[in-house]
Amino acid sequence: QVRLAESGGGSVQAGGSLKLSCAVSGFTFGDGCMAWFRQAPGKLREGVATILTKPTGRSPTYVADSVKGRFTISQDSANNAVLLEMNALKPDDSAIYYCAAQPGYRVFCASTEDRYNIWGQGTQVTVSS
Repeated sequence: QVRLAESGGGSVQAGGSLKLSCAVSGFTFGDGCMAWFRQAPGKLREGVATILTKPTGRSPTYVADSVKGRFTISQDSANNAVLLEMNALKPDDSAIYYCAAQPGYRVFCASTEDRYNIWGQGTQVTVSS
């Protein structure tokens, strides 16, 4: 059974940085997609970044235009985790951030929530101006 647990959220001033971690169990890197989503109050859940996990070598990634150049998703195989490094944070980045998994062979990772069937509990990120 795949389980996900996010950590690393918190409060930061605009321009600051945070690194989120999604601890993964029951999921083999190289056998599916992992993604980060976020949801702010009153807004729809938004796909932030995805990664097509690989057992070795480079894992293809995608980041949304709204965070491109500021956020980086990566695979930490040694610790069975997926990371989201967030720099130059803005107040609009404030949201609950969720980690999601789509197990199974994939050649492409979608950024829409309906494609992911396993979710973590979320971690709050608050950016003050």
